[in-house]
Amino acid sequence: MVTLTFPTWMEPYRALATGKMTGEQWQALLRQLIWPVMGIAAFLLLWQLAAQRIDTSLGQFPGPADVWEQAGSLVDEHQASRAKEAAFHERQEKYIASRLQQQPEWEPVHRDYTGAPTFFDQIGTSLITVMSGFLLASVIAIPLGIFIGLSNTAHAAMNPLIQLFKPVSPLAWLPLVTMVVSAMYVTDDPLVAKSFLTSMFTVTLCCLWPTLMNTAVGVTSVSQDLTNVSKVLRLNALNHVRKIVLPSALPMMFTGLRLSLGIAWMVLIAAEMLAQNPGLGKFVWDEFQNGSSQSLGRIMVAVIVIGLIGFLLDRLMLMLQRALVWDKSSVQR
Repeated sequence: MVTLTFPTWMEPYRALATGKMTGEQWQALLRQLIWPVMGIAAFLLLWQLAAQRIDTSLGQFPGPADVWEQAGSLVDEHQASRAKEAAFHERQEKYIASRLQQQPEWEPVHRDYTGAPTFFDQIGTSLITVMSGFLLASVIAIPLGIFIGLSNTAHAAMNPLIQLFKPVSPLAWLPLVTMVVSAMYVTDDPLVAKSFLTSMFTVTLCCLWPTLMNTAVGVTSVSQDLTNVSKVLRLNALNHVRKIVLPSALPMMFTGLRLSLGIAWMVLIAAEMLAQNPGLGKFVWDEFQNGSSQSLGRIMVAVIVIGLIGFLLDRLMLMLQRALVWDKSSVQR
């Protein structure tokens, strides 16, 4: 006989389905479902009431219904674009087949579809860019943070530089990164676009500091008892880091990673808007410059999507933290 087990957070819903709810389960249901739904409903009501009283140069500020309508329009535009792309490739294949029948020695040339990117294409571009910049920052920050945490000399040498560059705005880094990439990335057959590298390096420079600092703090907070165990076992430096330092520092390290990922997402949108690089930031700026009656609604769709993606990225990092960190009491909500 197979016994089904449910996650703890599902217990109130299972009890509700069976009609046997305890007071504690009612409180859990209120906290997990009812209060969040009521909060969202209150926000939507206030939004609608405020939107009716705000007139801009582009018309009335969009309410929830207008934003929902524009979201549907963006979905329709994406589907229409995919249909055009499929028709383009179909025509191209038919032309190539016909030409080869007439000239078997002819070498066909396949051309890419050059239609304008849709809203969902821009989302994909931004996600690829932000994850590339975040992963590069993590590869730099985690080993350097461990080194700084283990060495007082390295901490004394690096701390002034960290405090100097940590508060620098992405708007200050972006022109420098743009010029450096343009000067050094010179090729006739680029593997990736310069705009991608510019946005990625800007994200990296701005988001590595929380991971670096939290990793260093986590390493310095390793229990002295564990350090003594390492000495008794005569672990070499690599095994000491792998078996003692990393497991103890993981909670603080993941706190830094979550902060870094949130900063990376905010920085990317600002960089894309300022540099006009492909992505959600450019979509927002283009709609602002477009000035049509639909622009405000589309911008609000982008704002909501940006917030949802930021929330989902944080939840993914939290899930990864819960899977890897042995001390579950240290996992944050």
